Amino acid sequence: MKIYDDKHIKNVVFVGAHNSGKTTLAETMLFEAGLINRRGTVESKNTVSDFHDIEHEKGNSVFATPLHTEWRNYKINIIDTPGLDDYIGEIISSIRVADTIVTVLNGQYGVEVGTEIIWNYIKEYHKPTVFVINQIDHPGLNFETGYNSIKNLVGNKAVKIQYPLIVDGAQCIIDVLKMKMYKFSPEGGKPEKLPIPKDQKDTTDALHNELVEKAAENDENLMELFFEKGTLNEEEMRKGIKAGMLNYDLFPVFCTSALNDMGSGRLMGFIDNVAPAAMDLKPEMSVEGKQIMPKPDASPVLFVFKTVHQPNLGQVTFFKVKRGEVRLNDKLVNSRNGETEVINQLFIMDGKERNPISKLVVGDIGATLKLKHTETNDTLAAPGEEISIQPIEYPQPRIRRAVSAVNTKDEEKLTEALKKIHSQDPTVEIFFSNESRQLILTCQGELHLATIDWLLKKIYGVEAKFENPKIAFRETVQRPSASNYRHKKQSGGSGQFAEVHLKIEPWDENMPEPEGFNIRGKEEVDLPWGGKLVFYNCIVGGVIDQRYLPSIMKGILEVMENGPLTGSYIRDVRAMIHDGKMHSVDSNDISFKIAGAHAFKKAFLNADPKLLEPALDLVVKVPEEMVGNVMTELQSRRSIIQGIESEDNYQVLKCIAPESELFGFSTELRSLTKGRATFSTKFNGYQAVPSNIQDNLTNKRELVQ
Repeated sequence: MKIYDDKHIKNVVFVGAHNSGKTTLAETMLFEAGLINRRGTVESKNTVSDFHDIEHEKGNSVFATPLHTEWRNYKINIIDTPGLDDYIGEIISSIRVADTIVTVLNGQYGVEVGTEIIWNYIKEYHKPTVFVINQIDHPGLNFETGYNSIKNLVGNKAVKIQYPLIVDGAQCIIDVLKMKMYKFSPEGGKPEKLPIPKDQKDTTDALHNELVEKAAENDENLMELFFEKGTLNEEEMRKGIKAGMLNYDLFPVFCTSALNDMGSGRLMGFIDNVAPAAMDLKPEMSVEGKQIMPKPDASPVLFVFKTVHQPNLGQVTFFKVKRGEVRLNDKLVNSRNGETEVINQLFIMDGKERNPISKLVVGDIGATLKLKHTETNDTLAAPGEEISIQPIEYPQPRIRRAVSAVNTKDEEKLTEALKKIHSQDPTVEIFFSNESRQLILTCQGELHLATIDWLLKKIYGVEAKFENPKIAFRETVQRPSASNYRHKKQSGGSGQFAEVHLKIEPWDENMPEPEGFNIRGKEEVDLPWGGKLVFYNCIVGGVIDQRYLPSIMKGILEVMENGPLTGSYIRDVRAMIHDGKMHSVDSNDISFKIAGAHAFKKAFLNADPKLLEPALDLVVKVPEEMVGNVMTELQSRRSIIQGIESEDNYQVLKCIAPESELFGFSTELRSLTKGRATFSTKFNGYQAVPSNIQDNLTNKRELVQ
């Protein structure tokens, strides 16, 4: 394959809502450039990018797929992404390594929910962006509405480069940068280039002048030329448009019919001539605080942005060359773990097709196979380099499920499969909860979960079941309580004897020491599950030998691991051991451990015990007109609204919500807002469970017992 230098490589990512036509546009570009002989369609399940079985079955993109095309001595790397935000991890990682974002809109609807959600991530990365209004030959096209929706999204920074027009029954595109009209046959393809029709001259002149002014605004030299000449030529305009895109002050708007091959060649020409390349962007800062200059003659630095596990290939690692060049048999070191990897194979990937290549230069995107110690977000660099590229930050998970194998013999197989799914999609997280004894899976939504289930069944051969995870309740006390317990057991020979008198109280950080006791010793135990046990030795007169106190505390801690109300952990209690009895022959450690446990349990049940539940900080971003319905839903889930802030056309609701009430919230929120709202959660702490719910939970435990 031809090797392009860093000045002739452009990296674009196609993003947009579901059914906007991203995959079809990518297919058309490959066809237009002659890299494929026949255009596939999503319906026929034969496109280059949607090649996975699950994508054929569901009829939409599930994975981000790197492709490439070549146009007029430029190489354009394209990453075709899914349109559903359940797969946001695929979208974010692709945005991270692209130099220009191509946001594709369905011409019937303009900016949709999916576009708005993706736009929030584009803003975070501050990447140059082109908008493409697709399906211009559809009967339901509403170009002006679509264009206005872009302006609502980005403001007056949006500028038309093209607009569609029907002339004598033929589909045309007016280009106000080149000031030409492109006329297409019904079959599309190469258009006829014609002068601007007279009845469009006033419109095109006004749009051209607007474009000239916006181009001039972003470069002082161009501004001087503009004042001097009153206009700019095409080359000068291209320079100004690129500067505006890099400054995030100009968003060009194009139009296409990807399905019927109209306008894709002109879009590729713009990507070649105008869209920024890796060399144009600001240098990245490494984790160590060093600038990573995209120099072709420096030592190589690769950033891994995607990992795929394919049954017939093993691990495929996708990377972008951030500096230097990488060649076959290069030895590079992983900055995360210090392991050396050998690049035995290099490919440019087009869907499932692998195109071998001898080297890749700075700014290019490629893939290699069977790296042993490398995952997504890793940096590979020359030996001796201390450099780590800032990792991709993925959104917090939105749903949690306990997952287990239907056939218990498959548990190990399930764990291995889930590790590979996490490696491929870091927004899927897996951990084992020691408290609930469950394997917990977190992901982005119900559709995401269904995809994971499909992969487990069809790719890894594991039947899994998903359930709501057990809630990690805590138990504590609300008032002081005293009790005692005598343990006596005689069965021939030495027996068992111990008597323990104690008092317990709720504990908090700033409370004074207990009154009425002669405190001889104090031990604070930081509990592994949070909170404390504060243990006081208040024994006077040697009624219990000092050596038995650790056994009493051990008995108390065993009860605290399995609370009397629901079997949950107990926290934030202090216990004063103030009296008791022992026997010179029959007393031993086990006797005092048993007596301490029973005395503590008895006191606990008489101390107005309270169940605590985990509460989360919940932040919901919702369109203004939908706030009422969402607030009603939140209140029905026992959420407490802490504040409301405005952000663009959205309201941001900040709440504290019980974790137990958020099962199914993701699905309900999507239904209430037609997918336009997003939310995030973070652990806040523990709060008291309402009495009626506590009674219900404790009654259920009694029934089970």
